[in-house]
Amino acid sequence: MHFILRTTRDREDALDLFQETWLRAYRAYPKLDGADGIRPWLYRIATNLCLNRVRDRARRARVIADEEAAEAQLPRGHNSSQDGVIELKAAIDRLPRKQREALILRKFGGLEYDEIGAALGCSNDAARADVYQAVRKIRAMESV
Repeated sequence: MHFILRTTRDREDALDLFQETWLRAYRAYPKLDGADGIRPWLYRIATNLCLNRVRDRARRARVIADEEAAEAQLPRGHNSSQDGVIELKAAIDRLPRKQREALILRKFGGLEYDEIGAALGCSNDAARADVYQAVRKIRAMESV
């Protein structure tokens, strides 16, 4: 649920997508190839649903999304921990899609690199590289 909420950034969407993930998993379970494991398989279903929802929402409300992104950029010099959290969320939002997803799965989902690779449809090395690049870019954004 936390992964879906972090990806969609909308509680109502997250609840809907959480239910849809389990419904699709239930329907597709008989066809599951157990080689990759259930956990990455569930994350793959959730990731696909989240991407579709985010993409659809962006199409319908592109102007609103641009306004929210502009508002999320805070002036430098804020020291409170809440400002730091907001800045971190904004930095994560600015990452490329694959790096953002890999970072969220690793740091907030607690998945291993092989599970991330299975969930995102890439190799373990690619998952590791995406997380590394995401962390590197966030650190570079903080130092600016």
